[in-house]
Amino acid sequence: MSAATAAAALRPTEPFPIPSGLSLAPRLKLLLSFFRADLSVSPVDEWQLKSALLAFLRNPPLSLSLLQDSDLSVSRLPDLQKRRREDPVASGVLHVRDLSSLRPSNRKGGDHAEEMTREQEEEKYSQWRSSLAEQLSDIELNLKGVMYRMTVETPLSDDFRAVKKSWEDFYASELFSSRNPVRKIAKRPDTIIVRGVPSRWFAETRISSKASMLVTHTIFSALGKIRTLNISDDDELGARKDDASKGLISGLNCKVWVQFESYDDFHNAMKALCGRSLEKEGSRLKVDYEVTWDSKGFFRNAQYEPAQSKLEERDASVHGRKKHHASRIESDHRKRFRVGYLWYTKKISTLMWCA
Repeated sequence: MSAATAAAALRPTEPFPIPSGLSLAPRLKLLLSFFRADLSVSPVDEWQLKSALLAFLRNPPLSLSLLQDSDLSVSRLPDLQKRRREDPVASGVLHVRDLSSLRPSNRKGGDHAEEMTREQEEEKYSQWRSSLAEQLSDIELNLKGVMYRMTVETPLSDDFRAVKKSWEDFYASELFSSRNPVRKIAKRPDTIIVRGVPSRWFAETRISSKASMLVTHTIFSALGKIRTLNISDDDELGARKDDASKGLISGLNCKVWVQFESYDDFHNAMKALCGRSLEKEGSRLKVDYEVTWDSKGFFRNAQYEPAQSKLEERDASVHGRKKHHASRIESDHRKRFRVGYLWYTKKISTLMWCA
């Protein structure tokens, strides 16, 4: 089975193995916002808020008994005294990684009445996700007399149908725009952007901790035929976060642009990347990357040179400075040698004249 066929046949609850010991693990991600539901001005207790929400999620009617403590994160927002009463006071992220209840029990053999097609399983997963978000939305939590109201939102990059609609609407509006010089010619995207992935997972083992073009090409080739790609450091991701991420070391994460040869390969790759986390064999780290499609034509930009990535440009500039420094040392050495030679010749001439 080819890479494009395997990505096209992927079900929403199945993991997808890719080269270098990596895999795309399915999971549900929900963004949480907490608002005050009373007139209290007491400080937000993150631990109590997380504990109360975990207890609610693990008990009926939701019964998410396999939910781990690490699957829920709650953080207090800064400058609470400067916020209005209708503004959120805390935010959180919920991951539901156990999707076994959504998988057909006997897909291989057994009762054919319980088997589901890929389209049916996608519809079942979409309905379950919407139902869970609806049950969690606008619930109220009572923490020792302090009331909080919670809202739930699904990230756009986790909803493939919403992402697909976004690029269809974008090119439909561009098609009928008067600024488009080529009218009545529909365009379709071909480039995905993945950011927030560890650079060392895309690097050559025991050689470098920086992402390698060869390793990255091998990894994304499992999703379809690649035309070209580009890699750069993703330091902007840490800059957008709160003060706790200001000490992020540069170069830990990377940002990847991948242009596929066909729209079908792009479509299947985007579908496989949405709603999943990146995991590596032998590591407990689960990376929630961000994936989107390129609407600015990164590879069609005339200023971009596909033969050299930003990482290679930085290395080239460093090597250039070293080379310039070495040439300056050699020049100084030759200058001192010439000065010494002239002084020695002048000394001999003086001695001969005195004699």
